[in-house]
Amino acid sequence: MERRAEETEEQRNSRLAVMAQRGQRRRAEETDEQRNSRLAVMGQRSQERRAEGTDEQRNSRLSAMVQHARERRLNVIEGQNQHQIQTFYATRTVLN
Repeated sequence: MERRAEETEEQRNSRLAVMAQRGQRRRAEETDEQRNSRLAVMGQRSQERRAEGTDEQRNSRLSAMVQHARERRLNVIEGQNQHQIQTFYATRTVLN
């Protein structure tokens, strides 16, 4: 661990990139059965973590989910408004 404290940001980024490549290679080589097993284990761990979580942690997680959904809806509305504005100006240009 002491050696890692001395590494530069460039060295750290390089080390993490190598780790990511290895992970990608392993995932590319795994079978569907292995992938399903890995995902099942991840899901199980996630469920266990949630079961161990306090009400406060659960409420925080749910609050974050609600906020994310609210932001998505606002982005959709904003996109629709932008489309209406563009349509309005395009129509106005054609009519003039």
